[in-house]
Amino acid sequence: MTSSKPKSVQTMKPETAAKKLGVLFSATPAEFQAGVVSRDELNALQAKPPAWLVELRRNGPHPKQVVAAKLGVSISGLLRNGITEPLTTAEIDALKAENPAWLEHERSVQADARKEALRLKQRES
Repeated sequence: MTSSKPKSVQTMKPETAAKKLGVLFSATPAEFQAGVVSRDELNALQAKPPAWLVELRRNGPHPKQVVAAKLGVSISGLLRNGITEPLTTAEIDALKAENPAWLEHERSVQADARKEALRLKQRES
C-alpha cells in the first residue's frame, strides 16, 4: 500500500506577494496586507488582476525596483541622487520630461554596465 500525503498549500507573506506583483506593499488594500497569499491566489492575481492591482501598476506609487526600471537606471543610481521614496507614474513621467543631468548620467552608467555584462557573458560562451 502506498500512502499519499495531501499536497501542502504553498503560502507567502503578503510583502513577498506584493514584490512578485511589482507593487508597493504599503499601497495595497488592508485585506491583502492582513493575511497570507497562496501560490494559487498569486497566480490568480497575475492572471486576472483586480481593479486595485491594475490601478497600482498603472499609477503607483511604485517600489524602487519599478521606478529604476521605468527610468532606465539602477536602484543604486536612484539612491545616489536622493530618490529614496516611492514615486507615482506622474512623478516618473515628470522626471523623464525634465531629464536632469543626473538621470542622463545614470542611464549611461546603466547602459555601460549592461554592455559589460553582455561582453562577459559572450566571453564565457
